[in-house]
Amino acid sequence: MSIAAVASSPFTPSYLRSVSATSQSSISISSSLKSSSSSFTLHLTANKLATKNPNSEFSVTAMSVTSQQNISKTSFLDRKESAVLHFVKYHGLGNDFIMVNNLDSMEPKITPEEAVKLCDRNFGIGADGVIFAMPGINGTDYTMRIFNSDGSEPEMCGNGVRCFAKFVSDLSNLNRRQSFTVHTGAWLIIPEIQDDGKVKVDMGEPVLKASDVPTKIPANKDQSVVKAKIEVDGVNWNVTCVSMGNPHCVTFGSEGNENLVVDELNSADIGPKFEHHAVFPARTNTEFVQVFSRSHLKMRVWERGAGATLACGTGACAVVVAAILEGRSERNCTVDLPGGPLEIEWREDDNHVYMTGPAEVVFYGSAQL
Repeated sequence: MSIAAVASSPFTPSYLRSVSATSQSSISISSSLKSSSSSFTLHLTANKLATKNPNSEFSVTAMSVTSQQNISKTSFLDRKESAVLHFVKYHGLGNDFIMVNNLDSMEPKITPEEAVKLCDRNFGIGADGVIFAMPGINGTDYTMRIFNSDGSEPEMCGNGVRCFAKFVSDLSNLNRRQSFTVHTGAWLIIPEIQDDGKVKVDMGEPVLKASDVPTKIPANKDQSVVKAKIEVDGVNWNVTCVSMGNPHCVTFGSEGNENLVVDELNSADIGPKFEHHAVFPARTNTEFVQVFSRSHLKMRVWERGAGATLACGTGACAVVVAAILEGRSERNCTVDLPGGPLEIEWREDDNHVYMTGPAEVVFYGSAQL
């Protein structure tokens, strides 16, 4: 697999850190570095060292800087070389995705196995998942599908929806406020690009019925699981379960530690034990939450199929829903994630959850499959 990347916005060469390859003997990277007066392209060629180890390191053999006119984003994405995947790398608060123009087919352009390779941060592009922009169905404008970095397919993704909205806007050359209807594996989602460039998303109604989340934890409030106890690794945790189209287990603390300090938590150790717990038949995303005030929360997330990520949009929505159910917050909150804040509102009038946050392009690129 060889990968080429072309930057579409100002950034430093440090963004080249994760571009690599394993299946071919060389990799070429082409990144545009812009300044106020000119545009340059950095060409770097690296060859695999001649060893028996197929995962051996690369040695740089040539590097040059030349001037180049800015490429057309639309024409770049319209190129259709066989066995080449053209993509755009986006991130929503550091939750990053490989975006693929799949509008000519309902069949993903790559397999889950190929997605795993491309998402690898050492031997691929590096991402938390691959998102496909597909034709709409059932009267919707678009369909969104996702492959996680482990090859699994989640129902939907909150940060991914914001990136999706910016991506399809880019594909359509839209430069104004715009909203879309998006069919997902969960339900209809409606993102709207705001005047300030942020994306506000109607995430729909939260699902609280235990069997629909799904969880096997016995319901303890109507048909819901609110501040119920489960044992994880010998510790009794208080959890509230919410589905935002995908399952979430939200905890504000455990017995003996009712008020979490999330920065002290080893999520890589405890996260997988929640994700694969027997009470979650479809596995679960897990949010660990610290309360600063009734309008300010801080969370760390362990995402099902992706691990510890810098942000999780559906997780932030689930956190506010859980905080309200447990009497810890108001209906409008700022949720701090490692990648930055999201604004979340659970409206009483329509029971919908609304998420507002940024989505940023990182670079345009292509990968030989």
